[in-house]
Amino acid sequence: MAGSSGNFDPIHQFEIQKIYPMEFMGYDISFTNSSLFMVIAVGLICAFLIFSMRGRALVPGRWQNLAELFYEFVANLLRNILGEEGMKFFPLVFTLFLFVLFCNFLGLLPGSFTVTSHLVVTAALALLVMAIVIGYGFYKNGLGFLKLFVPSGVPLPMLVILVPIEVISFLARPVSLSIRLFANMLAGHITLKVFAGFIITLASAGGFLTALSVGPLILGVALTAMEFLVSFLQAFIFATLTCIYLNDAMHPSH
Repeated sequence: MAGSSGNFDPIHQFEIQKIYPMEFMGYDISFTNSSLFMVIAVGLICAFLIFSMRGRALVPGRWQNLAELFYEFVANLLRNILGEEGMKFFPLVFTLFLFVLFCNFLGLLPGSFTVTSHLVVTAALALLVMAIVIGYGFYKNGLGFLKLFVPSGVPLPMLVILVPIEVISFLARPVSLSIRLFANMLAGHITLKVFAGFIITLASAGGFLTALSVGPLILGVALTAMEFLVSFLQAFIFATLTCIYLNDAMHPSH
């Protein structure tokens, strides 16, 4: 499976490769395959939205229907968690949802690169969310944002224990937000690569072993379908958790 050529190496698909090496003040800012697929994802999102909404017909076509479905999906998510006041964050949540979704789906294409399978990317997105949460929390509530760490109705002696727990829980949010997305995409693509290796190995073996390749092939197709579902669910979970964290910034009191 893990040959030196990397043909069946399930980890080889996650290797960062420099396309255009660059340095700035001693820092490596090379344009990589990861950068390329992020640009492709953004380009596809822009093209999809512009193409689907260019007519803005009263009776929408299939592409406009799909764009409006994404819009309503995110808008309802925001209204259910944050209320109408939370619609001010729609551009942020909608952008994050589509970016994660398109990056996940792009990674399922043969020969492509899965941007969200790298912790540095998912961590950057999570830190962006938390920076906005903290910034808006202090902007809207001032020092009252710190009430987030002080559960109401709790006796003073218990606060000595609960406040540090709340602080640690808050600091763990970007960790869990980034690792959840990264781990799911990484594990799913490794599994698909392993099954693809089984299929190729058995199919090229000849005789009875070739017939056995049907089993991994069926499982591979099923896993691919499940990965499409997981890709959507991870984008949905990322958007949902973003809304929940923004709700804490808007209403820090427990």
